[in-house]
Amino acid sequence: MTDGLTYDTLNSLEVWQLMPTITLDEMRSVKLMNRIDTKYVLTYDEVLQLIQRAAANNYYVQIIDGVRACRYRTLYYDTATREMFRQHHNRKLCRQKLRTRTYVENNTTFFEIKDKSNRGRTKKRRREITPAEFSNFGSSAEACALLAKHSRFSLEELSPALTTNFTRITLVNPTLTERTTIDLELQYQDMRSLRCSSIDKMAIVELKQDGNITSLTKLLLRDMRIAPLKVSKYCLGTTLTVENIKRNRFKEKLQEINKRLNRK
Repeated sequence: MTDGLTYDTLNSLEVWQLMPTITLDEMRSVKLMNRIDTKYVLTYDEVLQLIQRAAANNYYVQIIDGVRACRYRTLYYDTATREMFRQHHNRKLCRQKLRTRTYVENNTTFFEIKDKSNRGRTKKRRREITPAEFSNFGSSAEACALLAKHSRFSLEELSPALTTNFTRITLVNPTLTERTTIDLELQYQDMRSLRCSSIDKMAIVELKQDGNITSLTKLLLRDMRIAPLKVSKYCLGTTLTVENIKRNRFKEKLQEINKRLNRK
């Protein structure tokens, strides 16, 4: 059994010696900004199994400045009443998330708009901003232009809502047609109450594809008897850190996550 996986232990795994690497520049052909996402919740032991199986099937691992398990910092924005959280909770099919994200390894920062369609497709648009604009994307003219053109929300009604910090491993299949992200060490903080929370030894795995086509990653996870589970890091973090907010559906999701983390 694995007691824990940390940024340091993840980067020292022997399995990386078996896997070819792919850089951010080389990843441009598999950006998948308009895609189908399939999510899973894994234990840390299952993460190690998945990486070993991916290595045996000639997967690539993404590197940023030579690092394989990379640190990410994300700040989600929402309205005063957390309308984006509420829309997701109430099962609105067409919905949107607004966030800034920093790749800690090289300090590259983006403002991003993520749209989910009623057909289950995710479309992401983004603009690079300065690290200083991470907590105030409104000071970036390009970010504001993107918001005005593509968002249903105005800059005036938005404020920082939730930060997530995590370590991410990105695997790419041999034909460079899909990628799989593995997020570990997830830490949440509500930016309005400053309350923090986390779930021990939980990894969120996300398969990103152009469409519902045959996927080797899905086959690997199916062979491990791991079924998909729809989960949003923003909604999960908000449920864990914000008091007195409607959360019934996400409390049920938390129960399912705990059940999966404790399965034998």
